[in-house]
Amino acid sequence: MIIYAVPVGAGILAISPIPGAEGDYAGDVQHVIEWKPAIVMSLVTETELVSAGASGIWQKLVEAGTRWEHLPISDFGVPDDLFEDAWPEVSANARRALMGGGRILVHCRGGCGRSGMVALRLMIEIGEAPDDALARLRAVRPCAVETDGQMRWALEAKREPAVFLRHED
Repeated sequence: MIIYAVPVGAGILAISPIPGAEGDYAGDVQHVIEWKPAIVMSLVTETELVSAGASGIWQKLVEAGTRWEHLPISDFGVPDDLFEDAWPEVSANARRALMGGGRILVHCRGGCGRSGMVALRLMIEIGEAPDDALARLRAVRPCAVETDGQMRWALEAKREPAVFLRHED
């Protein structure tokens, strides 16, 4: 399993496929734990978790000291009302972690559309210009953000440039 990471704020923001997608669930979970994310945002549905053999992943991550946020979005979809209700708090926690030097991992089934959409939104909320953020994200994961709806949702972000700290490339 590959974790596609970019520096954001003082931390690292990454996207990835669901652990177990390629058949090595135990190895993938260990890889995530060793990467030491402060927060893992899972965007897959419960059905996708079960089909990847990852239904118990949240327990392993929490036991390893990682905060688990399950915000399911249907494949190729955009956030629903339940997601939107949870997002302000989840986003604030993720932005605080990134500004404090922490690591955030966002995953969906393939590590492209949904995870790219949420990562791009976080990058913009922290203060990056949308075009720059998308270019940096797609430099490490070209398939990040797959649909027009996903792009629209990501670009609705409210920028907070006063808190943005850019890593030197």
